[in-house]
Amino acid sequence: MTRRSLALRGLLAGVLTFPLPGVPAPAYAQDGGERGGSATGDGEAGARAPAAGAAGGERSPLGAQARIEPPQLVEGAEAEIPPEARAARQEGKVVLKLLIDAAGRVTEAEVVGPMGRGFDEAARTAALRFRFTPARRGGTPVASRILYAYEFRLPEERPAEPPSAGIAATGAAAITPRPLRGPGQATGAAPAAATGAAPAAATGAAPASPTGAAPASPIGAAPAAGTAAGAAPAEVTVRGTPMAERLRQSAQAITVIETEEAQRRTADMGEVLARTQGVGVRRSAGLGSWARFSLNGLTDEQVRFFIDGVPLDLAGYPFGVSNVPVNLVERVEIYRGVVPVRFGADALGGAVNLVTDRDVRGTHGAASYEVGSYDTHRLTLSARHLHEPSGFFARVSGFFDYAKNDYPVDVLVVDDKTGREASEPTRVRRFHDAYRAAGGSAELGFVNRPWARRLLLRAFVTDYDKEHQHKFGVMNVPYGEVTNGETAPGVTLQYEQGLGRGVALEALLGYAYGRATFLDVSECYYNWFGRCPSKRPKPGEDESPPRDRVFREHSGLGRLNLRYRPHPQHALQLSVSPTFITRTAEERRPDNPQARDQLRGAHSLFTWVHGVEHQLNLLDDRLENSFFLKDYVQLLRMTGRLPGLHGRFDRRERDTHRLGVGDGLRYRFSEWLYAKASYEWTTRLPRPVEVFGDGAMIVANLALKPETSHNGNLGFTIDARDTAWGAWRLDANGFLRAIERLIVLNNRTDSIQYIHVSGARSLGIEAAAGWTSPGEHLALDGNVTYEDFRKTSDEGNFARSKGERMPNRPWLFANGSARVQLQEVVAPRDAISLTWDTRYVHEFYLGFANWGLVESKAKVPSQLLHSLALTYVAHDEPRTVSFTIEAHNLTNERASDFYGIQRPGRTLFSKATLEM
Repeated sequence: MTRRSLALRGLLAGVLTFPLPGVPAPAYAQDGGERGGSATGDGEAGARAPAAGAAGGERSPLGAQARIEPPQLVEGAEAEIPPEARAARQEGKVVLKLLIDAAGRVTEAEVVGPMGRGFDEAARTAALRFRFTPARRGGTPVASRILYAYEFRLPEERPAEPPSAGIAATGAAAITPRPLRGPGQATGAAPAAATGAAPAAATGAAPASPTGAAPASPIGAAPAAGTAAGAAPAEVTVRGTPMAERLRQSAQAITVIETEEAQRRTADMGEVLARTQGVGVRRSAGLGSWARFSLNGLTDEQVRFFIDGVPLDLAGYPFGVSNVPVNLVERVEIYRGVVPVRFGADALGGAVNLVTDRDVRGTHGAASYEVGSYDTHRLTLSARHLHEPSGFFARVSGFFDYAKNDYPVDVLVVDDKTGREASEPTRVRRFHDAYRAAGGSAELGFVNRPWARRLLLRAFVTDYDKEHQHKFGVMNVPYGEVTNGETAPGVTLQYEQGLGRGVALEALLGYAYGRATFLDVSECYYNWFGRCPSKRPKPGEDESPPRDRVFREHSGLGRLNLRYRPHPQHALQLSVSPTFITRTAEERRPDNPQARDQLRGAHSLFTWVHGVEHQLNLLDDRLENSFFLKDYVQLLRMTGRLPGLHGRFDRRERDTHRLGVGDGLRYRFSEWLYAKASYEWTTRLPRPVEVFGDGAMIVANLALKPETSHNGNLGFTIDARDTAWGAWRLDANGFLRAIERLIVLNNRTDSIQYIHVSGARSLGIEAAAGWTSPGEHLALDGNVTYEDFRKTSDEGNFARSKGERMPNRPWLFANGSARVQLQEVVAPRDAISLTWDTRYVHEFYLGFANWGLVESKAKVPSQLLHSLALTYVAHDEPRTVSFTIEAHNLTNERASDFYGIQRPGRTLFSKATLEM
């Protein structure tokens, strides 16, 4: 194939696989399934390296030039010829496809040219012990694939010698590891010159070791005469920049968390997110409890959550982002205040996108099981398979979580006889706080076909049940029978295809049905010891009359993303995303059966968010800019017994229309230093739980109006990975959120309700730094966040608190970690690591600082918590096994969280994972 045709194919592939308006596409998507990826461009496309000395290098469609250096073998390995083949004096060659990581280790060895009779396994086992200098793009180590020929040759028969003297005595073969020639290599040229890998050994040149295996040839030796010409042409494929790194280097205000290490640890998704700068995750109790996620000070529904670009509640995870199983997620994308149009979403504080395994190559399976304190059990399973001739693809996944959450807490116990509260706390165990969740999904369809890059249908179902130990946000009166749960089946259909002439289409349809329950019908007054010393005059622990409620919700999503690249330096994207939610409810135990059910009626929200975005890339990828416009429409309809109407049934309608605008800019000063700035004037439309309540603990507020905010970010990144002193990374960012009509959850009255704060401002800075030693033996990471979030208006709710910090929100917190790792401890490709994590949260008030006396203010004291994990990982392709033992809250400090609710003390967990 000519160089011109290769260039044209590379440009076309880059256009068709261009994933994001703000992310440069890979230069060449290799045939044969190397592209991978999802609707949002997941996966790592490959780029073929030129032959050594060839002109040029990799050039992205946006004009960024990066010179490719192929990997070079620095340490070979011996292989044993199968005894049967040795006896039959059989010779031959096994062709392997090797995946070499950015550290030069062979992580996969796939036989693509088999010999059989035991040769294949012998060659593959030896190749997994090879060591290379990694491939480099622009001087930066990257992962790569190469084709490698391992030749088995028997030495010529010679007179018998003493067993220690030579090959013939042991019967071993001279084994020739041979890299195949790279593209563009002239016939007869030495493979070492073309690919930089080790050449073939001269037949019989290397004496055998005492075990009978012949060592690999010395580096730099020329191949034996006549052997090079017989080698079939092949290729060196350098994998494109990983999607996580391309996102980090784009103009988007984004932080990316890769979960490979977290999948082997025992921390849940809430813990993983909380270790990130600018992010806070606080829970009302243990696993499965209500959690508050905050990003740069903004919380709850102000941040939108997705899984593979689908809203979390439409993807089968109604219990919140903190309880999504970590082992089903490959990376987390956190968008800070400026949300790309492709999500088709309204958000005030930003968005979080959980990306699962979107690879569609080959066959793969994984499983994990975790067991820990307080009867905690977590299981995940996943598998995928691609039938390459037809393009048929199947993927399944499932999970099961259970936790009794009966950890000790310190509470003021009420005497059953006198009714008096004790003056000192008593240590008791939570007795009604269990959580159980289970779910599964199946995905079927076709990939990499001429008529569709992806056509995938996914069906899912999840179910969870949660016990409640006390009132929301207040740990004073214990409950013994209050529960809630939900079952949520659904389906999504995804289609992607290039339409030619630089146009690509992504379409998504989704539907989910939710059936939730809330039960509060107990006739007991429970005490903190789990006993029922007396009966209630009327049933109902949380409130009376009793409640046995069922909620049914139908949700639908449509999304159309159309991308057009008229020029390598310009890209346009149009996104249209309508969603609808309808909710009905009923009371199965009405207090007055003759009265009309107060829950009867129907609630509906129709939301339409669409936008257009233009991306510009100039100066050989030094400058990238992304400008966008958004349009927000919401139609609210509610029929039923409305608040403030004294029980009268009525109908409410409200239509909302808003506009938004934003821009993201990135300038690269060098390969290791770049700066970003971003801004969005955004609108967030009220969510169903805020407007309609949850029918259980949160009451409706139809007076809520859309929030608006001016969101800005300014920061820089230093990313120096290839230095003599290791890899260094520093990221610092300043942020501003100026909000009108902020919606907050008011928990200070008898009825919990979302209300407005007329004006607020969050101003702060966040920074993260890390260092990894050469050889990855030691890694140090840390981050710190300061956010000054204050009320700025003297009108509306909390008018007299102008200038005060917003309550119940940490404003200074930090994380740190240190990992020591040893490799090849027990086996050739294993590693053992010891990781220490710490978190500091400064004290903060639960209410406004100007309320009440300083000495009597309710506050959460400063906390310094530690965890320690010991992990062992063993790679034996195609299997990877890991075991972890981990202690959380190592020093058993009193840990308080949301509204000061006490969290578990020291806990111990263990986890095992298997991939194959």
